[in-house]
Amino acid sequence: MTRLLRYRHDGLTFDVTDQGPQDGDPVVLLHGFPERATSWRKVAPLLHERGLRTYAPDQRGYSRGARPTRRRDYAIDRLVGDVVALIETVGRPVHLVGHDWGAVVGWVVAAQHPDLVRTWTAVSVPHPRAFQRALLTSRQGLRSWYMGAFNVPFLPELLAEKGGFDVPLRKGGMTADDVRRFHDEIVDDGALPGALMYYRAIPFSGRALRDTTVRVPTTYVWSDGDVAVTDVGGRHTPDHVQAPYEAVTLTGVSHWIPTEAPEELAQHVLERIASVSP
Repeated sequence: MTRLLRYRHDGLTFDVTDQGPQDGDPVVLLHGFPERATSWRKVAPLLHERGLRTYAPDQRGYSRGARPTRRRDYAIDRLVGDVVALIETVGRPVHLVGHDWGAVVGWVVAAQHPDLVRTWTAVSVPHPRAFQRALLTSRQGLRSWYMGAFNVPFLPELLAEKGGFDVPLRKGGMTADDVRRFHDEIVDDGALPGALMYYRAIPFSGRALRDTTVRVPTTYVWSDGDVAVTDVGGRHTPDHVQAPYEAVTLTGVSHWIPTEAPEELAQHVLERIASVSP
Protein backbone atom coordinates (compact mmCIF):
# COMPACT_ATOMS: atom_id res chain seq x y z
CA MET A 1 0.00 0.00 0.00
CA THR A 2 1.13 3.55 -0.69
CA ARG A 3 0.48 6.91 0.95
CA LEU A 4 -1.75 9.51 -0.66
CA LEU A 5 0.38 12.65 -0.92
CA ARG A 6 -1.78 14.60 -3.37
CA TYR A 7 -4.80 14.29 -5.62
CA ARG A 8 -6.29 16.28 -8.47
CA HIS A 9 -9.75 17.77 -8.91
CA ASP A 10 -11.24 20.58 -10.96
CA GLY A 11 -7.86 21.19 -12.61
CA LEU A 12 -6.20 21.73 -9.20
CA THR A 13 -3.69 19.72 -7.18
CA PHE A 14 -4.29 19.22 -3.46
CA ASP A 15 -1.70 18.22 -0.87
CA VAL A 16 -2.69 15.56 1.66
CA THR A 17 -1.16 14.40 4.94
CA ASP A 18 -1.86 10.65 5.04
CA GLN A 19 -0.88 9.02 8.34
CA GLY A 20 -1.71 6.12 10.61
CA PRO A 21 -2.12 2.39 9.98
CA GLN A 22 -2.51 1.86 6.26
CA ASP A 23 -5.22 -0.76 6.77
CA GLY A 24 -7.16 1.40 9.25
CA ASP A 25 -10.63 2.80 8.72
CA PRO A 26 -10.23 6.16 6.93
CA VAL A 27 -10.89 9.47 8.68
CA VAL A 28 -10.84 12.72 6.67
CA LEU A 29 -9.88 15.81 8.69
CA LEU A 30 -10.89 19.22 7.28
CA HIS A 31 -9.10 22.28 8.66
CA GLY A 32 -10.53 25.77 9.07
CA PHE A 33 -9.45 29.41 8.75
CA PRO A 34 -6.68 30.47 9.04
CA GLU A 35 -4.97 27.09 9.40
CA ARG A 36 -3.83 24.16 7.29
CA ALA A 37 -3.71 20.39 7.74
CA THR A 38 -1.13 20.85 10.51
CA SER A 39 -3.97 22.03 12.77
CA TRP A 40 -4.72 18.30 13.27
CA ARG A 41 -1.17 17.48 14.42
CA LYS A 42 -2.26 16.79 18.00
CA VAL A 43 -5.52 14.99 17.19
CA ALA A 44 -4.39 12.65 14.42
CA PRO A 45 -1.89 10.62 16.53
CA LEU A 46 -4.63 9.89 19.05
CA LEU A 47 -6.76 8.44 16.26
CA HIS A 48 -3.81 6.44 14.91
CA GLU A 49 -3.39 4.82 18.34
CA ARG A 50 -6.90 3.42 17.90
CA GLY A 51 -6.09 1.93 14.50
CA LEU A 52 -7.48 4.69 12.29
CA ARG A 53 -5.88 6.12 9.17
CA THR A 54 -6.20 9.90 8.73
CA TYR A 55 -6.23 12.00 5.58
CA ALA A 56 -5.81 15.73 6.23
CA PRO A 57 -5.86 17.83 3.05
CA ASP A 58 -4.69 21.39 2.58
CA GLN A 59 -7.94 22.61 1.08
CA ARG A 60 -8.66 24.91 -1.84
CA GLY A 61 -6.79 28.18 -1.48
CA TYR A 62 -4.27 26.60 0.88
CA SER A 63 -2.59 23.92 -1.26
CA ARG A 64 -0.02 25.60 -3.48
CA GLY A 65 -1.44 23.86 -6.54
CA ALA A 66 -5.03 24.82 -5.73
CA ARG A 67 -5.25 28.61 -5.51
CA PRO A 68 -7.67 29.95 -8.13
CA THR A 69 -8.17 33.71 -8.10
CA ARG A 70 -11.93 34.11 -8.76
CA ARG A 71 -14.39 34.41 -5.88
CA ARG A 72 -16.88 32.04 -7.47
CA ASP A 73 -14.25 29.31 -7.51
CA TYR A 74 -14.57 29.17 -3.71
CA ALA A 75 -18.34 28.70 -3.55
CA ILE A 76 -19.52 25.90 -1.28
CA ASP A 77 -20.30 23.52 -4.14
CA ARG A 78 -16.66 23.75 -5.32
CA LEU A 79 -15.32 23.15 -1.81
CA VAL A 80 -17.67 20.21 -1.36
CA GLY A 81 -16.57 18.80 -4.72
CA ASP A 82 -12.95 18.88 -3.56
CA VAL A 83 -13.76 16.76 -0.50
CA VAL A 84 -15.91 14.34 -2.48
CA ALA A 85 -13.02 13.87 -4.91
CA LEU A 86 -10.70 13.10 -1.99
CA ILE A 87 -13.08 10.50 -0.56
CA GLU A 88 -13.49 8.91 -3.98
CA THR A 89 -9.69 8.79 -4.26
CA VAL A 90 -9.52 7.07 -0.88
CA GLY A 91 -11.92 4.56 -2.40
CA ARG A 92 -14.36 3.89 0.44
CA PRO A 93 -16.73 5.79 2.76
CA VAL A 94 -14.98 7.73 5.51
CA HIS A 95 -15.49 9.14 8.95
CA LEU A 96 -15.53 12.92 8.43
CA VAL A 97 -14.33 15.57 10.90
CA GLY A 98 -14.24 19.32 10.22
CA HIS A 99 -13.29 22.42 12.20
CA ASP A 100 -14.37 26.00 11.48
CA TRP A 101 -14.70 26.35 7.66
CA GLY A 102 -13.92 22.66 7.47
CA ALA A 103 -17.10 22.15 9.49
CA VAL A 104 -19.12 24.33 7.10
CA VAL A 105 -17.95 22.25 4.15
CA GLY A 106 -18.33 19.00 6.05
CA TRP A 107 -21.96 19.69 6.95
CA VAL A 108 -22.81 19.97 3.25
CA VAL A 109 -20.75 16.91 2.29
CA ALA A 110 -22.51 14.85 4.94
CA ALA A 111 -25.92 16.12 3.82
CA GLN A 112 -25.48 15.73 0.08
CA HIS A 113 -23.30 12.60 0.00
CA PRO A 114 -24.43 10.31 2.84
CA ASP A 115 -23.19 7.32 0.86
CA LEU A 116 -19.62 8.59 1.29
CA VAL A 117 -19.79 9.52 5.00
CA ARG A 118 -20.10 6.92 7.76
CA THR A 119 -20.02 9.41 10.63
CA TRP A 120 -19.71 13.18 10.89
CA THR A 121 -18.12 15.24 13.68
CA ALA A 122 -18.49 19.02 13.35
CA VAL A 123 -16.18 21.16 15.47
CA SER A 124 -16.98 24.76 16.53
CA VAL A 125 -19.39 25.67 13.71
CA PRO A 126 -23.02 24.48 13.78
CA HIS A 127 -25.15 23.49 10.82
CA PRO A 128 -25.04 26.29 8.20
CA ARG A 129 -28.80 26.87 8.22
CA ALA A 130 -28.78 27.03 12.01
CA PHE A 131 -25.87 29.47 11.86
CA GLN A 132 -27.75 31.66 9.38
CA ARG A 133 -30.73 31.74 11.74
CA ALA A 134 -28.46 32.70 14.64
CA LEU A 135 -26.94 35.53 12.60
CA LEU A 136 -30.38 37.11 12.22
CA THR A 137 -31.82 36.44 15.67
CA SER A 138 -29.00 36.73 18.20
CA ARG A 139 -25.68 38.34 19.08
CA GLN A 140 -24.06 35.98 16.59
CA GLY A 141 -24.28 38.76 14.02
CA LEU A 142 -22.05 40.96 16.20
CA ARG A 143 -19.61 38.12 16.78
CA SER A 144 -19.32 37.65 13.01
CA TRP A 145 -18.36 41.26 12.17
CA TYR A 146 -15.07 40.05 10.68
CA MET A 147 -16.89 38.24 7.88
CA GLY A 148 -17.84 41.59 6.39
CA ALA A 149 -14.39 43.05 7.04
CA PHE A 150 -12.76 40.19 5.15
CA ASN A 151 -14.72 41.20 2.06
CA VAL A 152 -12.87 44.51 1.79
CA PRO A 153 -10.43 44.06 -1.13
CA PHE A 154 -6.70 43.88 -0.34
CA LEU A 155 -6.93 45.48 3.14
CA PRO A 156 -7.01 42.23 5.18
CA GLU A 157 -3.99 40.92 3.30
CA LEU A 158 -2.05 44.13 3.99
CA LEU A 159 -3.01 44.10 7.66
CA ALA A 160 -1.92 40.48 8.06
CA GLU A 161 1.49 41.18 6.52
CA LYS A 162 2.01 43.95 9.09
CA GLY A 163 0.91 41.78 12.01
CA GLY A 164 -2.60 43.19 12.18
CA PHE A 165 -4.15 39.76 12.77
CA ASP A 166 -1.83 38.86 15.63
CA VAL A 167 -3.63 40.53 18.52
CA PRO A 168 -7.14 39.33 17.52
CA LEU A 169 -5.85 35.78 17.07
CA ARG A 170 -4.15 35.84 20.49
CA LYS A 171 -7.27 37.30 22.14
CA GLY A 172 -9.29 34.56 20.46
CA GLY A 173 -7.18 31.87 22.11
CA MET A 174 -4.28 31.14 19.78
CA THR A 175 -0.86 30.70 21.38
CA ALA A 176 2.19 32.67 20.28
CA ASP A 177 3.45 29.53 18.50
CA ASP A 178 0.13 29.21 16.65
CA VAL A 179 0.35 32.82 15.50
CA ARG A 180 3.89 32.22 14.24
CA ARG A 181 2.58 29.18 12.35
CA PHE A 182 -0.13 31.40 10.85
CA HIS A 183 2.55 33.71 9.47
CA ASP A 184 4.72 30.85 8.20
CA GLU A 185 1.99 28.69 6.66
CA ILE A 186 -0.60 31.24 5.61
CA VAL A 187 0.80 34.74 5.18
CA ASP A 188 4.39 34.03 4.07
CA ASP A 189 3.36 31.05 1.95
CA GLY A 190 0.83 33.09 -0.01
CA ALA A 191 -2.25 31.20 1.18
CA LEU A 192 -4.09 34.13 2.77
CA PRO A 193 -5.82 35.47 -0.40
CA GLY A 194 -7.32 32.05 -1.09
CA ALA A 195 -8.26 31.57 2.56
CA LEU A 196 -10.13 34.88 2.55
CA MET A 197 -11.96 33.84 -0.61
CA TYR A 198 -14.10 31.48 1.49
CA TYR A 199 -15.73 34.59 2.98
CA ARG A 200 -15.74 36.53 -0.26
CA ALA A 201 -17.51 33.68 -2.08
CA ILE A 202 -20.44 33.46 0.37
CA PRO A 203 -22.82 35.26 -2.07
CA PHE A 204 -22.24 32.42 -4.55
CA SER A 205 -23.13 29.65 -2.09
CA GLY A 206 -26.85 30.12 -1.43
CA ARG A 207 -28.19 27.33 -3.61
CA ALA A 208 -25.82 24.75 -2.17
CA LEU A 209 -27.29 25.28 1.30
CA ARG A 210 -30.94 24.72 0.40
CA ASP A 211 -31.09 20.95 0.92
CA THR A 212 -28.71 20.21 3.76
CA THR A 213 -30.55 17.82 6.05
CA VAL A 214 -27.96 15.44 7.50
CA ARG A 215 -28.85 11.75 7.69
CA VAL A 216 -25.63 10.26 9.04
CA PRO A 217 -24.69 9.85 12.72
CA THR A 218 -23.47 13.25 13.89
CA THR A 219 -21.66 14.86 16.82
CA TYR A 220 -21.33 18.62 17.25
CA VAL A 221 -18.48 19.81 19.49
CA TRP A 222 -18.55 23.44 20.65
CA SER A 223 -16.54 25.28 23.32
CA ASP A 224 -17.84 27.94 25.67
CA GLY A 225 -14.69 30.07 25.29
CA ASP A 226 -15.30 30.59 21.57
CA VAL A 227 -15.23 34.32 20.79
CA ALA A 228 -16.49 33.83 17.21
CA VAL A 229 -19.38 31.35 17.53
CA THR A 230 -22.17 31.53 20.11
CA ASP A 231 -24.24 28.60 21.35
CA VAL A 232 -27.39 29.77 19.54
CA GLY A 233 -26.68 28.03 16.26
CA GLY A 234 -25.93 24.84 18.12
CA ARG A 235 -29.34 24.91 19.78
CA HIS A 236 -31.01 24.91 16.35
CA THR A 237 -28.68 22.37 14.74
CA PRO A 238 -30.75 19.27 15.73
CA ASP A 239 -33.54 20.65 13.51
CA HIS A 240 -31.33 19.77 10.54
CA VAL A 241 -30.16 16.28 11.56
CA GLN A 242 -32.31 13.19 11.03
CA ALA A 243 -29.91 10.65 12.51
CA PRO A 244 -28.34 9.82 15.89
CA TYR A 245 -27.03 13.13 17.20
CA GLU A 246 -25.02 14.36 20.16
CA ALA A 247 -24.00 17.90 21.15
CA VAL A 248 -20.93 18.39 23.34
CA THR A 249 -19.76 21.57 25.08
CA LEU A 250 -16.12 21.85 26.15
CA THR A 251 -15.70 24.11 29.17
CA GLY A 252 -12.97 26.74 29.27
CA VAL A 253 -11.73 26.03 25.75
CA SER A 254 -11.36 28.60 22.99
CA HIS A 255 -12.34 28.33 19.33
CA TRP A 256 -9.12 26.44 18.52
CA ILE A 257 -10.33 23.10 19.83
CA PRO A 258 -8.07 20.78 17.77
CA THR A 259 -4.88 22.32 19.17
CA GLU A 260 -6.14 23.36 22.63
CA ALA A 261 -8.16 20.28 23.59
CA PRO A 262 -7.00 17.46 21.30
CA GLU A 263 -7.58 14.66 23.80
CA GLU A 264 -11.17 15.67 24.48
CA LEU A 265 -11.91 16.16 20.80
CA ALA A 266 -10.33 12.86 19.81
CA GLN A 267 -12.40 11.06 22.44
CA HIS A 268 -15.64 12.44 21.03
CA VAL A 269 -14.58 11.58 17.48
CA LEU A 270 -13.76 8.04 18.60
CA GLU A 271 -17.08 7.68 20.38
CA ARG A 272 -18.95 8.77 17.28
CA ILE A 273 -16.96 6.33 15.13
CA ALA A 274 -17.56 3.52 17.65
CA SER A 275 -21.30 4.12 17.40
CA VAL A 276 -21.32 2.58 13.91
CA SER A 277 -18.44 0.12 14.23
CA PRO A 278 -18.87 -3.61 14.87
